Amino acid sequence: MATTSVTIRMDENLKRQAESLFNEMGMNMTTAITLFTKAAVREGRIPFEIKVDPFYSERNTARLIRAARDMDEGRNCAPHEAAEE
Repeated sequence: MATTSVTIRMDENLKRQAESLFNEMGMNMTTAITLFTKAAVREGRIPFEIKVDPFYSERNTARLIRAARDMDEGRNCAPHEAAEE
């Protein structure tokens, strides 16, 4: 089986953290990325769930806008201790 090189770009700090983690698992970055790629090809998908952070959902954004509007209008908010000082 022939091998080829792949170049990827990633944040330097993330790379160091990943190398440290993979080292603790007894593998290097190349082995970890190969495992990920083999799983993706075998399963025909990214081998883990990818989802949006619910904080940024339409429902939560609307709730935050309503809460900010209520606060601006003096409704549904109690004074905070730090604000009274």
